[in-house]
Amino acid sequence: MPLVVHPHFHRRRSGATAHTELIVLELMRLMETRALGKHLAEEVPRIPWGELWRRIRQEPVVWHAHRNNELLFGFLLRLLGQRVRLVYTRHGPFEPGWFTRFIVRYADQLVTLNQQGADWMGMPSRIVTHGVDLERFTLPTDREAAWKALGLGGRYGVGVVGRVRPNKGQGDFVEAIRPLLPEFPEWKPVLVGLAKSGDAAWAEKLRESTGGELVLAGEQRNVVPWYQGLSILVHPSYGEAFSMVLVEAMACGCCPVVTRLPHVPAVIEHGRTGFMFEPGDVTTLRELLRMLLREPERARQVGLHAAEEARARFGVSHEALALARVYQAALER
Repeated sequence: MPLVVHPHFHRRRSGATAHTELIVLELMRLMETRALGKHLAEEVPRIPWGELWRRIRQEPVVWHAHRNNELLFGFLLRLLGQRVRLVYTRHGPFEPGWFTRFIVRYADQLVTLNQQGADWMGMPSRIVTHGVDLERFTLPTDREAAWKALGLGGRYGVGVVGRVRPNKGQGDFVEAIRPLLPEFPEWKPVLVGLAKSGDAAWAEKLRESTGGELVLAGEQRNVVPWYQGLSILVHPSYGEAFSMVLVEAMACGCCPVVTRLPHVPAVIEHGRTGFMFEPGDVTTLRELLRMLLREPERARQVGLHAAEEARARFGVSHEALALARVYQAALER
């Protein structure tokens, strides 16, 4: 296989950054893979610009773009090196604009994360779901002890992990669980994630609405202890192309309670590996939480089934093998 390059031209670190790092390191087991750009972890192998200029003139190179600006730069590389092959992954959770649809038609291969994303693009694509590092995201030895180690009080944890803002649904979570807190004092609600500028004030109002019971844990560089401590992971988002939070939490044995976004039924089996509710349906979310808070053993069993499913289907090795097939198809064009 030829050299594969994953650019990262984003202005800051994000969830996509962490995934780019993970997939580059995993692909290195199969083929020569490098990253290019800023804000990447030190252990991620990079390719210097000079080496890239030289090699695109001498050999086939696959340029795997994850954003429009990276794909546009790939077009420039193809002018300089005719054997450059362009692969583009569409990550967006909402329908793309005309410009994205236009430029993607000139890529050699398109990757989407779910069937809805494929339909939005209106052209052939290969659906490749993200995978997680199953050596990092693991079941805890003792979940109650893991929760106690976080020092938040209570016996069990229930919460949302991810950027704190209205379209991620934390408001629905708080509205659903607020009336349940007096009935289930052993459970502690928590939001784990960054709240920026105006969203921070909104998050504080959510906390105040629970009489201070809601914990605002903020951004956590290492989120694994939180997945391993939480018994229930609520994912009330209004839009995701494919949720890394969901599969990371599953791998750690959380019981997922998730909005029924288009990709979720292919991940969750309702009642066995998690529970689904319609986006914005606070009433159903509250009833699901009431059931699970009343029956923590059921939450534990569903979490164990979720972990088994994650290990069988959503490891990063599965994603790397699928991408290797995409790269081969791009080279054969």
